[in-house]
Amino acid sequence: MKLMRASFATVTLAGVISSQLAFAETPAPPARNPATPSTTPAPAEPAVAKRIETWTEKEWSEAVKEWSKDEAKWASCKEKSEAQKLSGRKSWSFLYTCMTE
Repeated sequence: MKLMRASFATVTLAGVISSQLAFAETPAPPARNPATPSTTPAPAEPAVAKRIETWTEKEWSEAVKEWSKDEAKWASCKEKSEAQKLSGRKSWSFLYTCMTE
């Protein structure tokens, strides 16, 4: 019986200690300095570029209509797209990124 009590006490003590470790607070990450500009692009940008590939023809046509008002930039972006041999919906995300920079 003493062995059983000792085993139970050991298991209980181990459970209490491990649960305390599991609920212990982790240190907060260091604060970023807002004064220094971030060199990485915002994480939303790749998602937006991928969403462009799922646009309908109508949505794409409306965007092209708006962008083509800036003839110089539109021509430059189209030229870059053609230089990279992009076509179809793959060119859409490139052109979107180029025109919204």
